[in-house]
Amino acid sequence: MLDIEASGFGRGSYPIEVGIARGDGSGCALLIQPRRDWTHWDPQAERLHGISRERLEREGHPVIQVARWLNDELGGLEKVYSDSWGFDNTWLSLLFHHAGMLPAFRLETLRLLLSEEQQALWYPTREALMAQHGIQRHRAGDDARLLQLTYAHTRALTAWR
Repeated sequence: MLDIEASGFGRGSYPIEVGIARGDGSGCALLIQPRRDWTHWDPQAERLHGISRERLEREGHPVIQVARWLNDELGGLEKVYSDSWGFDNTWLSLLFHHAGMLPAFRLETLRLLLSEEQQALWYPTREALMAQHGIQRHRAGDDARLLQLTYAHTRALTAWR
Protein backbone atom coordinates (compact mmCIF):
# COMPACT_ATOMS: atom_id res chain seq x y z
CA MET A 1 0.00 0.00 0.00
CA LEU A 2 1.13 3.55 -0.69
CA ASP A 3 -0.08 6.93 0.53
CA ILE A 4 1.02 10.46 -0.29
CA GLU A 5 0.49 13.70 1.59
CA ALA A 6 0.66 16.91 -0.40
CA SER A 7 1.03 20.68 -0.21
CA GLY A 8 -2.67 20.99 -1.00
CA PHE A 9 -5.09 19.93 -3.70
CA GLY A 10 -5.43 21.01 -7.28
CA ARG A 11 -3.20 22.91 -9.64
CA GLY A 12 0.32 23.53 -8.37
CA SER A 13 0.15 21.02 -5.50
CA TYR A 14 3.02 18.59 -5.04
CA PRO A 15 3.95 15.61 -2.85
CA ILE A 16 5.46 16.34 0.55
CA GLU A 17 5.49 12.88 2.16
CA VAL A 18 5.22 9.35 0.83
CA GLY A 19 4.54 6.29 2.94
CA ILE A 20 4.40 2.60 2.21
CA ALA A 21 3.13 -0.46 4.05
CA ARG A 22 4.71 -3.73 2.99
CA GLY A 23 2.92 -7.06 2.79
CA ASP A 24 4.55 -8.17 6.05
CA GLY A 25 3.00 -5.21 7.90
CA SER A 26 6.18 -3.16 8.16
CA GLY A 27 6.34 0.28 6.65
CA CYS A 28 8.22 3.49 6.24
CA ALA A 29 7.67 7.10 5.20
CA LEU A 30 9.90 9.86 3.86
CA LEU A 31 9.39 13.60 3.83
CA ILE A 32 10.07 15.22 0.46
CA GLN A 33 12.12 18.39 0.15
CA PRO A 34 10.19 20.83 -2.07
CA ARG A 35 11.87 21.92 -5.29
CA ARG A 36 12.40 25.66 -5.67
CA ASP A 37 9.65 25.85 -8.30
CA TRP A 38 7.18 24.05 -6.02
CA THR A 39 5.67 27.11 -4.37
CA HIS A 40 2.00 26.17 -3.82
CA TRP A 41 1.16 25.88 -0.12
CA ASP A 42 -2.31 25.43 1.36
CA PRO A 43 -2.56 26.27 5.08
CA GLN A 44 -5.63 24.02 5.38
CA ALA A 45 -3.61 21.04 4.14
CA GLU A 46 -0.88 21.90 6.66
CA ARG A 47 -3.47 21.88 9.45
CA LEU A 48 -4.53 18.36 8.38
CA HIS A 49 -1.10 16.73 8.10
CA GLY A 50 0.75 18.99 10.53
CA ILE A 51 3.88 19.27 8.36
CA SER A 52 5.25 22.77 7.80
CA ARG A 53 7.09 23.81 4.67
CA GLU A 54 10.02 24.81 6.89
CA ARG A 55 10.19 21.28 8.26
CA LEU A 56 10.19 19.87 4.73
CA GLU A 57 13.05 22.15 3.72
CA ARG A 58 14.98 21.12 6.83
CA GLU A 59 14.20 17.38 7.05
CA GLY A 60 12.92 16.43 3.60
CA HIS A 61 14.80 14.19 1.19
CA PRO A 62 15.58 15.31 -2.38
CA VAL A 63 13.06 14.22 -5.03
CA ILE A 64 15.54 11.90 -6.76
CA GLN A 65 16.40 10.16 -3.49
CA VAL A 66 12.71 9.53 -2.73
CA ALA A 67 12.08 8.20 -6.25
CA ARG A 68 15.06 5.84 -5.99
CA TRP A 69 13.89 4.66 -2.57
CA LEU A 70 10.41 3.93 -3.91
CA ASN A 71 11.82 1.96 -6.85
CA ASP A 72 14.14 0.03 -4.52
CA GLU A 73 11.28 -0.76 -2.13
CA LEU A 74 8.51 -1.43 -4.63
CA GLY A 75 10.28 -2.35 -7.88
CA GLY A 76 9.83 -6.08 -7.34
CA LEU A 77 6.06 -5.68 -7.19
CA GLU A 78 3.90 -5.51 -10.25
CA LYS A 79 1.24 -3.38 -8.56
CA VAL A 80 1.01 -1.11 -5.53
CA TYR A 81 -2.34 0.12 -4.20
CA SER A 82 -3.69 3.46 -3.01
CA ASP A 83 -7.11 4.47 -1.71
CA SER A 84 -6.84 7.88 -3.36
CA TRP A 85 -5.51 6.85 -6.74
CA GLY A 86 -6.47 10.02 -8.63
CA PHE A 87 -4.47 12.30 -6.36
CA ASP A 88 -1.69 9.88 -5.43
CA ASN A 89 -1.00 8.88 -9.03
CA THR A 90 -0.74 12.54 -10.08
CA TRP A 91 1.68 13.35 -7.25
CA LEU A 92 3.68 10.16 -7.85
CA SER A 93 3.98 11.03 -11.56
CA LEU A 94 5.16 14.54 -10.65
CA LEU A 95 7.77 13.14 -8.25
CA PHE A 96 9.19 10.72 -10.82
CA HIS A 97 9.05 13.30 -13.61
CA HIS A 98 11.18 15.74 -11.61
CA ALA A 99 13.54 12.92 -10.60
CA GLY A 100 14.02 12.12 -14.29
CA MET A 101 12.99 8.52 -13.66
CA LEU A 102 10.15 6.11 -14.32
CA PRO A 103 8.49 4.16 -11.51
CA ALA A 104 9.41 0.47 -11.47
CA PHE A 105 5.87 -0.39 -10.31
CA ARG A 106 2.31 0.51 -11.25
CA LEU A 107 -0.02 2.31 -8.87
CA GLU A 108 -3.59 1.00 -8.87
CA THR A 109 -6.75 1.89 -7.00
CA LEU A 110 -7.40 -0.16 -3.88
CA ARG A 111 -11.00 -0.69 -4.99
CA LEU A 112 -9.75 -3.28 -7.50
CA LEU A 113 -8.83 -5.55 -4.57
CA LEU A 114 -12.02 -5.15 -2.55
CA SER A 115 -15.08 -7.37 -2.78
CA GLU A 116 -18.50 -5.83 -2.18
CA GLU A 117 -18.48 -7.34 1.30
CA GLN A 118 -15.10 -5.76 2.09
CA GLN A 119 -16.32 -2.39 0.84
CA ALA A 120 -19.36 -2.59 3.12
CA LEU A 121 -17.11 -3.32 6.13
CA TRP A 122 -14.34 -0.89 5.21
CA TYR A 123 -15.22 2.28 7.14
CA PRO A 124 -16.37 0.74 10.44
CA THR A 125 -13.34 -1.58 10.38
CA ARG A 126 -10.99 1.32 9.64
CA GLU A 127 -12.41 3.40 12.50
CA ALA A 128 -12.07 0.51 14.96
CA LEU A 129 -8.46 -0.12 13.88
CA MET A 130 -7.58 3.57 14.21
CA ALA A 131 -8.79 3.54 17.80
CA GLN A 132 -7.20 0.17 18.61
CA HIS A 133 -3.77 1.05 17.20
CA GLY A 134 -3.72 4.80 17.92
CA ILE A 135 -3.13 5.63 14.28
CA GLN A 136 -2.81 9.30 13.35
CA ARG A 137 -4.56 10.11 10.06
CA HIS A 138 -3.08 12.32 7.34
CA ARG A 139 0.49 11.16 7.75
CA ALA A 140 1.58 9.02 4.83
CA GLY A 141 3.16 6.18 6.80
CA ASP A 142 0.25 5.81 9.20
CA ASP A 143 -2.31 6.07 6.40
CA ALA A 144 -0.54 3.37 4.37
CA ARG A 145 -0.38 1.15 7.48
CA LEU A 146 -4.07 1.77 8.14
CA LEU A 147 -4.91 0.75 4.56
CA GLN A 148 -2.90 -2.45 4.99
CA LEU A 149 -4.54 -3.31 8.33
CA THR A 150 -8.05 -2.50 7.11
CA TYR A 151 -7.58 -4.56 3.97
CA ALA A 152 -6.28 -7.55 5.95
CA HIS A 153 -9.09 -7.34 8.52
CA THR A 154 -11.91 -6.94 5.99
CA ARG A 155 -10.47 -9.81 3.96
CA ALA A 156 -10.35 -12.05 7.03
CA LEU A 157 -13.89 -11.08 8.05
CA THR A 158 -15.30 -11.86 4.61
CA ALA A 159 -13.36 -15.12 4.26
CA TRP A 160 -15.52 -16.63 7.01
CA ARG A 161 -18.78 -15.85 5.23
